[in-house]
Amino acid sequence: MTAASRPSGPFREGDRVQLTGPKNRLHTITLTADGEMHTHHGVLFHRDLIGLPDGSVVTNSSGHEYLALRPLLRDFAMSMPRGAAIVYPKDAAQIVMQADIFPGATVVEAGVGSGALSLSLLRAIGPAGRLVSFERRDDFADVARSNVETFFGATPDTWDVVVGDLQAALPDALPGGSVDRVVLDMLAPWEVMDVVAEALTPGGVVLCYVATATQLSRVAEYIRGTGRFTDPDASETMVRGWHVEGLAVRPDHRMVAHTGFLLTARRLAPGTIAPEVKRRASKSSYGDEDVELWTPGAVGDRDITDKNLRKRAREAARAAEGARRAAASRDGDGSAQ
Repeated sequence: MTAASRPSGPFREGDRVQLTGPKNRLHTITLTADGEMHTHHGVLFHRDLIGLPDGSVVTNSSGHEYLALRPLLRDFAMSMPRGAAIVYPKDAAQIVMQADIFPGATVVEAGVGSGALSLSLLRAIGPAGRLVSFERRDDFADVARSNVETFFGATPDTWDVVVGDLQAALPDALPGGSVDRVVLDMLAPWEVMDVVAEALTPGGVVLCYVATATQLSRVAEYIRGTGRFTDPDASETMVRGWHVEGLAVRPDHRMVAHTGFLLTARRLAPGTIAPEVKRRASKSSYGDEDVELWTPGAVGDRDITDKNLRKRAREAARAAEGARRAAASRDGDGSAQ
């Protein structure tokens, strides 16, 4: 990481700021010297925020108050420009725990999408780790790079983005047996499982993040069929908020329910045969017709229009430029002291 990644100190030009206004509405802005935020409640001038400490309250032209805070990682991930669907914070937290992402780990990620999961992985591996992210699409990789640079203030030295197919590029990017953890957020993770097995160190963890039960079934059966991993373990996470105000204590009317399944398995030592798992007989076999239902098109590969993606890329690039200005300003103040 860099010294500029510490999210503290007074607000500066280029900082991302989350404003909570009337009726708890949230607005996320990037501060500029002559910037203005217009709402139907009035105008808030960015210059009124620059120089204030985190957690300050500012008033707009109509007298409405806004609480100003730097976004937390979860806030940033939910509001940042997206080229592809993001991994939700509830799943990112489970991925870090279930895959046992530790400081100093060498981690492989595919695909990088908009960079939301990359942010959590980079924080978890710390300054001594290494994250190598694979992404097939240049445009998605550009959005992810900009989002990560925006959040940290600079591109972390611990992060490499490889544009290309994991199956073809992983053997050249990292030596066999040198990877501690592999996180796969892709439509057909079973297609790359053989190269993943070669890259993982014995005892290393592979985690697959998939959206549908058909994907979950196929990747679990493929992992079992390789004979190179422990029996896979699958789960999903649901989060329900609560309204707590005096004696009015009740569940929220809305909750973040199913977003995806997490499946984990550990790499066996070469030549090891795991003890057979005793289980009741079940219909675990599948035929050609079942395989057809598991193709990327059938499981719902969501496309984003080129026009929309170009817009998201411009938003991410502008935010990254602001972060660079804020980092340069902090570095200049530090050198002057």
